[in-house]
Amino acid sequence: QVQLVESGGGLVQAGGSLRLSCAASGRTFSSYAVGWFRQAPGEDREFVTAISWSGGSTYYAASVKGRVAISRDNAKNTVYLQINSLKPEDTAVYYCAASRHPTPAGVSSRYDPWGQGTQVTVSS
Repeated sequence: QVQLVESGGGLVQAGGSLRLSCAASGRTFSSYAVGWFRQAPGEDREFVTAISWSGGSTYYAASVKGRVAISRDNAKNTVYLQINSLKPEDTAVYYCAASRHPTPAGVSSRYDPWGQGTQVTVSS
């Protein structure tokens, strides 16, 4: 079973950038699609972006498209989330999750396991 650990969150000013990492254990990680989701206080969990097992396909939520880039390095068992032009409304706990589904995209029920999350706080 793959286990995921997110890192790279923190406090950043509006307009800044962050790169989040999702490090996985397990030799089969390269066969999983990976998605990033976020959850703000009092809000439902929201899909951000996802990448196929090969990295050849990516999916982005309309709310972040153009400011976010997902990538993966299977040799390092790591998926990255680059967020640029951060806004206060990007403040949330960001989670990565893995999926064996052929096209998980933004459907959270298709993802298991999940990481513990990393906090991103954007100040205005």
